[in-house]
Amino acid sequence: MTRLRAFFGFLYDFVVGDDSLIAVAVVVALGVTAAVASGDVAAWWIVPVVVAAALGASLLRATSPAKRER
Repeated sequence: MTRLRAFFGFLYDFVVGDDSLIAVAVVVALGVTAAVASGDVAAWWIVPVVVAAALGASLLRATSPAKRER
């Protein structure tokens, strides 16, 4: 059981890491892409746009002056 717990702990740290916002954004982007792709619309561009926006938001939060003062 400890190996299973260790594996899921590793998997959580690998996928979520330090910022859960990016992990949630990627999951939502994949869901939206799947929904849009089920129609006759090109949906390849949704994931890169969402990931770039999530990365920008994460960087803004990480470099905000309020975080630096702690």
